[in-house]
Amino acid sequence: MKRVSLFFTLAVAAGFASQAATAETLKTVKDRGQLSCGVSTGLPGFSNPDDKGNWTGLDVDICRALAAAIFNDPSKIKFVPLSAKDRFTALQSGEIDVLSRNTTWTLSRDTSLGANFTGVTYYDGQGFLVKKSLKVNSALELNSASVCVQTGTTTEQNLADYFKGNNMKYEVIAFAGQDETVKAYESGRCDVFTSDVSQLYAERLKLANPADHVVLPEVISKEPLGPMVRHGDDQWFDIVKWVLFAMVDAEEMGVTQANVDEMAKSDKPDLKRAFGTDGNLGEQLGLTKDWFYRIIKAVGNYGESFDRNVGTGSKLQIARGLNQLWNKGGIQYAPPIR
Repeated sequence: MKRVSLFFTLAVAAGFASQAATAETLKTVKDRGQLSCGVSTGLPGFSNPDDKGNWTGLDVDICRALAAAIFNDPSKIKFVPLSAKDRFTALQSGEIDVLSRNTTWTLSRDTSLGANFTGVTYYDGQGFLVKKSLKVNSALELNSASVCVQTGTTTEQNLADYFKGNNMKYEVIAFAGQDETVKAYESGRCDVFTSDVSQLYAERLKLANPADHVVLPEVISKEPLGPMVRHGDDQWFDIVKWVLFAMVDAEEMGVTQANVDEMAKSDKPDLKRAFGTDGNLGEQLGLTKDWFYRIIKAVGNYGESFDRNVGTGSKLQIARGLNQLWNKGGIQYAPPIR
């Protein structure tokens, strides 16, 4: 019994030591002088570089908000473009500090990859893109269709479940990379391209004649997209989580990039807590008292980021839908800053 107890004690101690050894992401980032952020290889609206290498997108804004909170400088970031296949390995190996790359939160990913999702930046779902010339108005008309899909994503299983559930046949034409998947669809190697609806809108913009293609109305899955961090560093997990929450809460409180200086002078209790004029919530995270101000001043609130990257202020023109705030008909919601 004593030997078992001793072994258990040593094992627990070793576990805590291991965790403590890895719980230094914030220090590592500060010492390095920049954040290493994993993004896509190029997805308009989410993470996409221009011809000068300047990155923009909803996922990119999360990285910039993090850098602003830590360094008071949203440019102190190294963006690491990653394929769907390589994204988790890059996080596990420590090549990146955070993965912010249109990644679906699932049980298996939350438990088998040694990583944690920190929240939902975009509530999405899988859909289908087809050529208008096919005269298809519903996914239920896709029996015997050939479907282009990218491997290493959740789309393959969703596709199988949907067609089996509706007693339809289909042929899968799979590719490792997103670009080759889209090119195969555009060249006619398959009838349909399936992915997250947001991705379909983004990829349609890249086609030679976007107006010749249509996203069908059916959404066949739940795809909550969000950032990921490695297991073993609760402080870093909290920081990434609350940077996203800060952007959502800012929209709810009416704090924008344009009015943040004026709102920082407010006597309202919730704003005083957020801006650090009452209490030390930012310091409890390991950041500064003005962490909230830094984020909104540099990036804006969640609604502003959504609008300019994927919403009405962008080429994608995606409606807020489920991503509207909870008190405006959507399900986007953040815990209170208190």
